[in-house]
Amino acid sequence: MASNKTSGVVAPVLPDGGVLPFPPVPSGSVAGRTLQESTYHPRKTPRRLHEDAPNIVIVLIDDAGPGLPSTFGGEVTTSTLDKICAEGVSYNRFHTTAMCSPTRASLLTGRNHHEIGNGQIAELANDWDGYAGKIPRSSATVAEVLRQYGYATSAFGKWHNTPAEETTAAGPFDNWPTGLGFEHFYGFLAGEASQYEPNLVRNTTVVPPPRTAEEGYHLSEDLADEAIGWLRQHKAFNADKPFFMYWASGCLHGPHHIMKEWADKYAGKFDDGWDTYRERVHARAKEVGWIPQDCELTERDPEMADWEGIPEDEKPFQRRLMEVAAGYAEHVDVQVGRITDELDALGYADNTLFVYIWGDNGSSGEGQNGTISELLAQNGIPTTVRQHIDALDELGGLDALGSPLVDNQYHAAWAWAGSTPYKGMKLMASHLGGTRNPMVVRWPAKVNADPVPRDVFLHCNDVVPTIYEIVGIAPPQTVNGEPQMPIAGASFAETLVDRAASGGKPTQYFEIMGSRGIYHDGWMASARGPRLPWVPGLPEGMATWTPDEDVWELYHLDEDWSQSKDLAADEPERLAQMRELFMVEAARNAVLPVGGGLWVPVYHPELRIAPPYREWDFAGDMTRMPEFCAPALGTKNNVLTMDVEFPERANGVLYALGSGAGGLTCYLDKGHLVYEYNLFLMQRTTIRSDEKVPAGRATIVVTTTHTNDHPAGPLDVDVTLDGQQLAAGTVPVSVPLLFTANDCLDFGTCLGSPVSMEYRAKAPFPFEGKIRSVHVSYT
Repeated sequence: MASNKTSGVVAPVLPDGGVLPFPPVPSGSVAGRTLQESTYHPRKTPRRLHEDAPNIVIVLIDDAGPGLPSTFGGEVTTSTLDKICAEGVSYNRFHTTAMCSPTRASLLTGRNHHEIGNGQIAELANDWDGYAGKIPRSSATVAEVLRQYGYATSAFGKWHNTPAEETTAAGPFDNWPTGLGFEHFYGFLAGEASQYEPNLVRNTTVVPPPRTAEEGYHLSEDLADEAIGWLRQHKAFNADKPFFMYWASGCLHGPHHIMKEWADKYAGKFDDGWDTYRERVHARAKEVGWIPQDCELTERDPEMADWEGIPEDEKPFQRRLMEVAAGYAEHVDVQVGRITDELDALGYADNTLFVYIWGDNGSSGEGQNGTISELLAQNGIPTTVRQHIDALDELGGLDALGSPLVDNQYHAAWAWAGSTPYKGMKLMASHLGGTRNPMVVRWPAKVNADPVPRDVFLHCNDVVPTIYEIVGIAPPQTVNGEPQMPIAGASFAETLVDRAASGGKPTQYFEIMGSRGIYHDGWMASARGPRLPWVPGLPEGMATWTPDEDVWELYHLDEDWSQSKDLAADEPERLAQMRELFMVEAARNAVLPVGGGLWVPVYHPELRIAPPYREWDFAGDMTRMPEFCAPALGTKNNVLTMDVEFPERANGVLYALGSGAGGLTCYLDKGHLVYEYNLFLMQRTTIRSDEKVPAGRATIVVTTTHTNDHPAGPLDVDVTLDGQQLAAGTVPVSVPLLFTANDCLDFGTCLGSPVSMEYRAKAPFPFEGKIRSVHVSYT
């Protein structure tokens, strides 16, 4: 008998959804003077959804390119992705924005990232409309709309769409997930997190991880545990409701943290380097039918290292970094499998639209030349690979990679290999290595499995209109009193059951920090922009860069799958038309000024999001203040004053900012005061008092002063006890921006990743005395 799954994926449009929320249903009961004189007729809230409305799960993996999964020809085992692909349909021309926050905002709203203020990551937002870092209420998320129609909604994992200055325990919370349509959230608000010691949030409450790394904790497993627990609660308490779940891993974003046994599974598999890896994956991707047989393998950029040029004594380090990344990626796919197994066990799988997106952008080259502390690059501090290897040797050598002791990330050339067969990687909106990510969809009740990938050109903003069409929702005109901007994406629902059906739209622009492109009717024009992710530091001429001087390329993607043949010289008129179209789309979507996302990180780092204060007063037990919102104790001239009651031979942390991969701390060791400045594991400056701090109440003052105007210049640190110098020293190199993206400032303890190796085994190493108060002021 023929299957009936090839019909009915598009539901009839539900009535009365133009304005949300729906008006309250009046009661039919009429109150009289007595019960006998009253009429009891309880109100009936109408069901807003069709009876067969599907559950919806979106899984979004972080910083993962198409050249990694075994499903598509890569060499990282992805059994869950294999299974979902075999049971559903796949899309090999699905696209993201090339960066974290922009993709997530677009994916969850159905709009272009700039038009909703997300042209840059939340932490580097600025005042240009397209880069403001806040999803406007005129762009309701799919979670908010589905919730008002009757869906239960939840989100787990990486969020990265809340303005950084709003991420403290004090809120405001209206831009947290629970303020944007998700009834339940568990995860982290920032762009990255330690997989062993993350700063976590449950709804609007900061919470510690349930276990330590030594007890077997890993964030990806925790996020799966929480999602499974939520599904079980839903089955018990909301069985009559469909649900929408958004599960966004922190993996494969740096730091690449995974237990040794997972990395060891890949021992020796990458010994011949990234160039050969790309050749193998390119051939295998053709064998499995993921890319066309005539797809060309694009060449390596001249400014990217070739494997043969890597010194032999550095190759073991580079190999192990990739082995760790591969284990990390396989591990997260296994966690997704635990969620799909639970859907099966609870009887939900058949009518669940399960969308598995492998990457919010291409693989990330932010590890640059290979690193044990991945925020070094963002701070622009130059180092050599040998320095990393030497520092790693002090922590246990190659076996320490992937552990809580380091924040490692692989060489940018491995990211290029992970984006095979394309040019580019994360941050390059101009080329498919930054934007083309695999998407797989399973819906057993409606969609027959098909091993042949759909090759319709899609963008992440097409997912929301597809969900609306499947559920039967007309995009609302007003949500919570706010008129809604039009949906930018276009549904691809019909392609789920008909490979030849049309979907998506003919035109889509791309732009991240000046790297840009425009797709139209099978053609793409691209301009790389001023920066290449794999090149450390700022390029020559950056101070005077203008997009008018950028060189544009032209590709016929319908005939040139991987952007291997630049036709700009052959078709100048077409290229001119495409460039003009880009400017039209840029003006329409608040992209202008082109390169606006560079304003803070390149031209005005002093304008990075920071608290508006110059003075703070803290209680002595204040903890978990996100670094973006905390006083910049390691970067600005400041005076920190503490009123402290010391016991005899005191021990414990007075304060700590940052993490084990970079931070500063002041603590007591058997009565001696110790100040330590941990420069991303590369250099530790320790200032220790000769004299012990006597028992009793006293005032500690720590004064930090730059010795010159260079942002990463030396710091003089002076510590006094009741006005008498206790210790002093100089930090040779300081941090110009920040130590971490997700760790915090703590007083009286070190709750996150221990800043100092000296107290790591005793962490969180609470202070044994009492801190009465703390005052911090900039000078």
